Amino acid sequence: MESWLKRSGASGLDDFELVDFSDTGRGIRTLRRFEEGEEILTIPHSVLWTVKHAYADPVLGPALLSAQPPLSVDDTLATYILFVRSRRSGYDGLRSHVAVLPDSYTSSIFFTEAELDVCAGTSLYTITKHLVHQIEIDYKELVVRLFRQHHELFPRDKFTIDDYKWALCTVWSRAMDFKLHNGDSFRLLTPFADMLNHSIEVGQCHSYDPMSGKLSISAGKKYEPGDQVFINYGPVPNNRLSRLYGFVVPGNPNDSYDLVLATHPMAPFFEQKHKLWKSAGLDSTSTISLTLTEPLPSSVLRYLRIQRLDESDLADVTLRHQNEAALEKINDLNEVEVLKFLVESISSILDGFGTNLEKLEEQLAERFYTPAGNAWSAAHVSLGEQRVLRLTRKTAKDLLEAVENRNGNNKAFLSTTDQCALCNKFSTQLMRCGRCNGAMYCGRACQVAHYREHKAICRAITANNSSRKG
Repeated sequence: MESWLKRSGASGLDDFELVDFSDTGRGIRTLRRFEEGEEILTIPHSVLWTVKHAYADPVLGPALLSAQPPLSVDDTLATYILFVRSRRSGYDGLRSHVAVLPDSYTSSIFFTEAELDVCAGTSLYTITKHLVHQIEIDYKELVVRLFRQHHELFPRDKFTIDDYKWALCTVWSRAMDFKLHNGDSFRLLTPFADMLNHSIEVGQCHSYDPMSGKLSISAGKKYEPGDQVFINYGPVPNNRLSRLYGFVVPGNPNDSYDLVLATHPMAPFFEQKHKLWKSAGLDSTSTISLTLTEPLPSSVLRYLRIQRLDESDLADVTLRHQNEAALEKINDLNEVEVLKFLVESISSILDGFGTNLEKLEEQLAERFYTPAGNAWSAAHVSLGEQRVLRLTRKTAKDLLEAVENRNGNNKAFLSTTDQCALCNKFSTQLMRCGRCNGAMYCGRACQVAHYREHKAICRAITANNSSRKG
């Protein structure tokens, strides 16, 4: 591969060698010293794997153009890789790159059920389950739209679903993404440079020049001869590292949990609330990342404040400037309701994890999982997400305690923070059951809907109260 790249105009290759490292797998080792920031490697545009190059191929291009609708970027690149791998001649340079790619990957889509169960309850678990199913659907569509239509180009035994999954993981784990000046995203695979492994200890050190089409790698730190050279993939959490790249970083400071907030369109006052969400830069279904540095983003509180508005508060809020209403606390009752809901919801999410944080820490310390194995990676993903969620819950609890302490001497406030027995909504206008005077409801509809469940308790309380009076 190196000789082909040199003939194509790549520079810096003589200073490096491919090595299989015990901790990171295949990577690049430097043969000389480099200072931080020094340009160490350049790869010309002509040898990059891009969608444009795939369509420009005289054999593959016409077949790709025939597929309607057009293939996605990832499917195009995956097909391009498999096509080159299947050819016996005419693609010697590109095939030399394919030859040094890993034979298999450790992305979460290859986890066994038992390995994936280690991270049950995490976003990785849910996304991986969905992804495995979606890959099967996408492959079947690819067969119908492309492979079967041009069977002479895509021999069935070289374009199986296992081949497709391997090619997809090649794209996910080795592609680089760049933003062009016009705002468009640009994805490419770079021979040799795609062997550089990730480290959070180096800065951003790879760049693409759209004018020359050249990809450049700089030294992200000072290197001595024999050191492994790294690039930084960005602030990627372990759940994404495992899904796309097949590895994790223990104690990853970029760990996160994607919290999905959703409201059904049939919910009361949905249209009015939808306008408020829009004014706050949100939507009726919003996915917000919780992180170790920002466990409770203001956007979560904005969303829930609007979602929990009752009729009287909604009328008051709509009279104000919408942006202001969306950004600021509505009132203490609304804030208590939001924070209590958040604490209970996060607790429920945490209860859904297969193994709690303390147990995972104990198992990892005792080397219960094979280091760097799939189950070990799944354990670190679960550990990271639980740490984020616990920090979110603590932050919400602290905010709730502050609001309640501020109103500690306000008996009227405290008496109105009871919940509706059916929907758990807090309200300033709760109505009590007329028989037992115990259960409280935010309206007649909830009281009627809850009566079948409540009536036995209601009769018992009523009878007990009568006997006391007697």
